[in-house]
Amino acid sequence: MTTESKWWQHGIVYQIYPRSYQDTNGDGVGDLFGIIQRLDYLKSLNIDAIWISPIFPSPMHDFGYDVADYTDIHPMFGTLADFDKLLAEAHQRDLKILLDLVPNHTSDEHAWFVESRSSRDNPKRDWYIWRDPKPDGSPPNNWLSFFGGPAWTLDQTTGQYYLHQFVTQQPELNYRHPEVLPAMLDCMRFWLDRGVDGFRVDVIWLMIKDEQLRDEPPNQSGTSVQMGEYGKLNHIYTKDLPEVHGLIKQMRTLVDEYDDRVMIGEIYEPFEVLVQYYGKQADECHLPFNFHLIISEWDAVAVRQRVEEYEAHLPEGAWPNWVLGNHDQHRVATRTGYEQARMANMLLLTLRGTPTCYYGDELGMEDGYIPPEFIQDPPALNQPELADVIGRDPERTPMQWDDTTNAGFTVEGVTSWLPVTENYKTRNVALQLSDSNSMLSYFQQLTTLRRAEPALNRGDYATVKIVGDDLFAYRRDHAERDSFLIVLNFGASKHQLDLSHVGQHVQIALSTDLQRTGEVDLATLTLHGNEGLVLRLG
Repeated sequence: MTTESKWWQHGIVYQIYPRSYQDTNGDGVGDLFGIIQRLDYLKSLNIDAIWISPIFPSPMHDFGYDVADYTDIHPMFGTLADFDKLLAEAHQRDLKILLDLVPNHTSDEHAWFVESRSSRDNPKRDWYIWRDPKPDGSPPNNWLSFFGGPAWTLDQTTGQYYLHQFVTQQPELNYRHPEVLPAMLDCMRFWLDRGVDGFRVDVIWLMIKDEQLRDEPPNQSGTSVQMGEYGKLNHIYTKDLPEVHGLIKQMRTLVDEYDDRVMIGEIYEPFEVLVQYYGKQADECHLPFNFHLIISEWDAVAVRQRVEEYEAHLPEGAWPNWVLGNHDQHRVATRTGYEQARMANMLLLTLRGTPTCYYGDELGMEDGYIPPEFIQDPPALNQPELADVIGRDPERTPMQWDDTTNAGFTVEGVTSWLPVTENYKTRNVALQLSDSNSMLSYFQQLTTLRRAEPALNRGDYATVKIVGDDLFAYRRDHAERDSFLIVLNFGASKHQLDLSHVGQHVQIALSTDLQRTGEVDLATLTLHGNEGLVLRLG
């Protein structure tokens, strides 16, 4: 394997949900100056890029994923000048900035849609997907919204339905119209010219729909409660249509006109579908997001199988990536249990590929309790009986900076937009920075090791045979530097291992409890419950 790699291959991406990171103006909502204020902290995590969830002007029906203007900043977060300052300050620290691009749909307040809905003969009418009602007045077909209910809303003024696969206020763009993609490319160019280092592209696999608007068949394979009503159908006409790849290629061509930029696509699909988004000529997404660690059962057998399947499906030359947490999924420490959160981070940061971390996971932040009166997430509001399962507010609670009121996220006396998680007084940055054995200290040591060792940040991967259903072991190898053996215990029981087929006497480079150091004999290796070890093979 070549020793050369792009920053987005050997680096770490860190997602910030800006509403929840740091409030500096006392309105209870995070802002751009809050991110600027915390850049030195972010640098201390040894990350390489900050992905910021949407900060564009928006009525916030879906918290920024309903964009009213793609080329400005919402006043809640600041101004374009504030963004320029953030970009400059980040670049001074050798940190990249990635924006969250939402091309599938706009806000119903976007100027394009205001024109589109003004009359049936408006030049922008077909920039969106409009259809007549059925003879009985019902929607054009049976398509459903991710957030519950029909994916169609009737516009009383023009008498037609418009398509929206999310909230009613998020009409979907029609990329079969020849003017729509060039308009979106112009929006991307605006930010690339300004100096952003790339985009995470929201629901990129949904951007083209069936031209005939055919009904989707029932889902015969069963569905999870997390999918809610949406899971009742097999969505063969609203996702993964072949024509979407042509759109993505054109987006990638634009990004490649600029030096050292990256395009990451959000795609929740099986591996055989996911890897198609690299492009047949490696000309689509640099990184199609791989969420399989999030959706996998949390046990060694299932995780090992996911890793091996992914590695086997990757096209030649395609660079892998892994995600353990984001703004749409329950937090890592909640899914795995806090006692396994360190081991989970070791997995994420030592597998082959680009890891994406979610703010607060370096502390072991858990889902917060959201009282009914504080629920704000659209799917939870639309399907209140499933709010505890499908609601995304719990993983979006404010960052826990210290043990003062509001966890240091905002000033005392202000009500934060979501309540702070209950354990903030014992799990926060200030406390963990002062504790050499804390989760944060562990995370920093793990990322320091990853950054320093080519085998860990760009080396080859190979599964290691190991006895025990709770155990997962693999090697990371580099031709010119030390290799490493990673051994992970997904169970609570201690195991005595014989890994003499890998080596004999090796050094512990890092343990999850930060207590074990020195040399160990692989023929008689002890692995404690919920423990992970990074072992230097030399």
